[in-house]
Amino acid sequence: MTNWMPDPALLRRPAYFSLAEQFARAIESGVLPTGARLMPHRKLADGLGLSVQTVSRAYEELIRRGLIVGEIGRGSFVLGLGAEARQPYLPERPGQVVDLSILKPVVEDMHLLRIREGFAWLAENMAASSALSFRPNMVMPYHRQVAVNWLAGQGIETNPVNISITNGATPAITAALMSVAPMGAGIAVEALTHHSIMPLCSYLGLHLEGVAIDAEGMRPDALDAVARHGAIRSIYLQPNVINPLAAQMGQDRRNELVEVARRYDLMIIENDILNVMIADRPPAFATLAPERVLHICGFTKITLPGLRLAYLTAPARLATTVANRHLVSNWMATPPMVDLLSHWITDGTVAQLAAWQRTALGQRHAVASQVFGKAMPPCHPHSLHLWLPLTNNWTEDGFVAKARQQGVAIASGGSFRATEKGRYEAVRISLGSAGEEELRRGLEIVATILADEPEVLMTPI
Repeated sequence: MTNWMPDPALLRRPAYFSLAEQFARAIESGVLPTGARLMPHRKLADGLGLSVQTVSRAYEELIRRGLIVGEIGRGSFVLGLGAEARQPYLPERPGQVVDLSILKPVVEDMHLLRIREGFAWLAENMAASSALSFRPNMVMPYHRQVAVNWLAGQGIETNPVNISITNGATPAITAALMSVAPMGAGIAVEALTHHSIMPLCSYLGLHLEGVAIDAEGMRPDALDAVARHGAIRSIYLQPNVINPLAAQMGQDRRNELVEVARRYDLMIIENDILNVMIADRPPAFATLAPERVLHICGFTKITLPGLRLAYLTAPARLATTVANRHLVSNWMATPPMVDLLSHWITDGTVAQLAAWQRTALGQRHAVASQVFGKAMPPCHPHSLHLWLPLTNNWTEDGFVAKARQQGVAIASGGSFRATEKGRYEAVRISLGSAGEEELRRGLEIVATILADEPEVLMTPI
């Protein structure tokens, strides 16, 4: 823990903001380095003659700025400058780089043709309300009924009023988090989780608790230990293959987690964006505990990137809360695109595209297995990515930099890590973001680096 202490003589009103400013300057100047653990709230408050509430508010301001992160039971740690801007993928795709960093479905010319045909259908059939109305209740009732029918096919029984249609999974996650936990509350996530959860929770003033995992995901005993302290209000899970490990959570594990959630009255946010593409998936959490699950059913990853839409289904007691949170953060999903989604669901296009994606990913996995051989990591055969543990003393940053030097972009495991407990070095490799031959070439480069010993990268003078 750092012994650095802010100067009480420099505090001005409002004290919490002045205190946060001192911390920010210390982080900017390097006095507080990345990873430094800050003093506990009460110790700092006693040292400065402030209330614990003032210190807590200052820390919340630093979390909001993306400068620190709070971990329940461990304390608050410096993230460092620019931490909130770090993403696991390249923001742009430079020429000649095999980009395996961004998670996306496999696409071919067929997908562009399909969406052009879809837009031609829209030109002839788009509802007037989709173009002319500001009122969600004038636009969405029909589409919510389509959603009910689609979810029923997956064993999820709900009512139209319980569904919010969003512009993809991220707005759905945002609305769900805002609905289940007030500022300052705790959210339990798997030790390896969605890369945007960490910054999103910091912006919302929520504290993340990374829970230990195994090959199936979150461990019930570890969740019980965290929940016993009463510091968390909800659980965020990605049980169906989209999690960093590309693993599928089994039926027994789901039942055990539901038992823990009921014991401590915890809500569950279930990110199920691959849904029908994973044919062997067990029943969703929303079928096991409908009274406490907010279920996210996505379409972007199972069809094509331009169809950025998702269904967020809430228990009846939270449906109005979720709808209100979505209204203030996004208002409503883009109506013409929702028209297209409903058309594609009813005419079978979504199911066809999901089946095509499943086959295409099976082929990509075959390529990866050929390239990696015995080094092929365990994963679901239809996952969009590989989670590759590193060997030969490689660090994540060193491995990513070496791959980038040789023309391949991959994602560092650090972007998905909610806690340092149980840490091991790994990288994520997307299987859908490049053509098949380009993918093979990129994987061969990665496999060669994996078998090599790390060396310091030399920069030409």
